[in-house]
Amino acid sequence: MVNTTGPDGQPAARPVATPPRPRTIITTDPELDDLNSMIRLVLYSNELAIEGLIYASSRYHWKGDGEGTEFFLPDREYDRPQSSWRWAKGERFIDDVLDAYAQVHRNLVVHDPRYPAPEDLRAVVREGNVSFEGDISEESPGSRLIEETLLDDRTGPVHLQVWAGTSTIARALLSIEERYRGTPHRERVRAEVSEKAVITKFDSQDATYDDYIRSHWPDIRVVDVATWAWGYFARRLALPEYAQMLRAEWMREHVTSIGPLGRLYRTWGDGRRMVDGDIMDFFHLSGYSADELRAMGFNVWTDVQAPGEWISEGDTTNMLNLFANGLRGHEHPSYGGWGGRAVPTADGPDEWSVKGAQDHPLDTESEVYEYGVTRWFADAQRDFAGRLRWSVTPAFEQARHHPTVTVAPGVDLGAVPGQSLVLTATVTDPDGGTVSCRWWHYREAGTFPGQVELTDADTPVVTARIPGEAAPGQTLHLILEACNDAVLPLKVYQRVIVTIDAGAEAPVRPADVTA
Repeated sequence: MVNTTGPDGQPAARPVATPPRPRTIITTDPELDDLNSMIRLVLYSNELAIEGLIYASSRYHWKGDGEGTEFFLPDREYDRPQSSWRWAKGERFIDDVLDAYAQVHRNLVVHDPRYPAPEDLRAVVREGNVSFEGDISEESPGSRLIEETLLDDRTGPVHLQVWAGTSTIARALLSIEERYRGTPHRERVRAEVSEKAVITKFDSQDATYDDYIRSHWPDIRVVDVATWAWGYFARRLALPEYAQMLRAEWMREHVTSIGPLGRLYRTWGDGRRMVDGDIMDFFHLSGYSADELRAMGFNVWTDVQAPGEWISEGDTTNMLNLFANGLRGHEHPSYGGWGGRAVPTADGPDEWSVKGAQDHPLDTESEVYEYGVTRWFADAQRDFAGRLRWSVTPAFEQARHHPTVTVAPGVDLGAVPGQSLVLTATVTDPDGGTVSCRWWHYREAGTFPGQVELTDADTPVVTARIPGEAAPGQTLHLILEACNDAVLPLKVYQRVIVTIDAGAEAPVRPADVTA
């Protein structure tokens, strides 16, 4: 345990160093779980450069063209042509979240002044290709925003989050292709856009990825983050010790009773519906069994829960690895983090999937389905609850905040087989509390397949014995967790990546990083 009061007994000063914020654009349809994910997103807008919030369509939601044109595709949840599908009540749900955010913004900036002004977020709201599922026949304000962002002169990745179908992104890429077709700049622009764009998607919710993006833009990195762990079936996968975080009591105490954003969050039996008459949407009702709901005409496709229980945040895995928690999950799909760890697929040169990755509980070979996601769920939920508390707390000293951690000699290191590598964490807590430390070897994230011996792993200073059988070029990922003593503890991490060198001396690479 590390006590982090200063020498005069006062809380340690707040840190000033902050990591760069990942650039991101979100495309989303008006599903109830997208609303919940949007609430989470704005509470982390201090850690992201949000450059677009775009209404999009999918196989589950599309707006229609406003002229009564009917649309139909087989194997959908409607059995006859429709002029729109599940859109009426969701037309401004992003704006609803931003309205609630505006009510609490003055509290949030007390806890982190980087929270963007509500008007800055409203300025990047656009309507994308929403008329029909998979329609990329015309540009939209949303597709033009994505196009302009991918063509700007800023370097570094732009993370395109797909909480819906990919049609708005596909239209942006098609517009770029059309603009530069037949010009001497075509190949350069294609290479630059392919390097800049990083697509994360929850499955393929229309055909535009398979039919256009994959074949025309094969060098764009794409990570499919579809899992059950954050969705409608989360309670089937939740680790037993964390299952209470899905229950009504926990949700009421820590989420739905906490200010305007919490009140907007959807839970079972809250009386709200996406669209009247939708036989797939029975989440607003409470007190009925599955058989009773079927007798009322509903298609009961998931387990019925008690009032106030968690429903879903299926698309949240798109954003979780972008957060500045020290896990560095956005640096590479294989690293893993709150949003899961991904493995390459055979579908493209830079396509990845969280579904195919298998993490194991520490020091075991047992397989737990989606453990690469569920292992982090409790940390992410406590963090979300802590930020909701910020939203209703007008004074810094009345809330708890994240510890900060610096690791020496650095977070990207070299080492040789047999070396004893000493890592020293300096930990502070801005609230003057106590912080506990724990180091562990994230075996699946590195390329060395064996175990690493750690000495004093529950202290800030750990010694890692580099295995003698480690080969040059292999990597080891060592994770430090620093957790404060709040009622709902807040945790930050540092990931130290060790690359095995062949030489007798191990170079220290980049400098220390503060989380």
